[in-house]
Amino acid sequence: MSVTRYPLAWPEGWPRCRHIGGLRSGNFKVTYEKAIAELAAEIERLGGRYPILSTNLELRLDGMPKRDRSEPADRGVAVYFELKGTRKVFACDTFTTVRDNVRAIGLTIAALRSIERYGATAMLERALNAFTALPPPHDPWAILGVPRGADRKSIEEAFRILALKHHPDRGGSSTRMSEINRAREEALRGT
Repeated sequence: MSVTRYPLAWPEGWPRCRHIGGLRSGNFKVTYEKAIAELAAEIERLGGRYPILSTNLELRLDGMPKRDRSEPADRGVAVYFELKGTRKVFACDTFTTVRDNVRAIGLTIAALRSIERYGATAMLERALNAFTALPPPHDPWAILGVPRGADRKSIEEAFRILALKHHPDRGGSSTRMSEINRAREEALRGT
């Protein structure tokens, strides 16, 4: 998936709220400009670079919303950035305004940063692994190494073999394991 500022590029694998327009009103008393500025500052404090804020608001060249536009029907927000050479993504569509969803992401990153301030850097790194922006799904059959349309037993067996080899607890990569998990789910849906 290509990441765009407009329209919204919702991250692969992230569930959406039941009500795309948002579930509740936020109590964040900030302007849209301040919410964006504080989000950018939190990403920078975290060590993130190259942020891309993606929404369904049409934006001016400076990244601020065009003044003559109303709230879009889908008020979801996703922010993509690079952290230590890995693409990360945070997304929120809980609130009824784009501004409040931006603010919620900024406050979430601030809360995660507090983990590091308390001396638990390893825990912060584990928590941030959950926010790795996954690439678009690949062919699940190729990932699992089974023929297209394989039966459930073959899919599960291939999954177990790959999980033993690539699980992070066995020296594998969490990114690769996520890819294998998703391939299994997609292949099983196809049976």
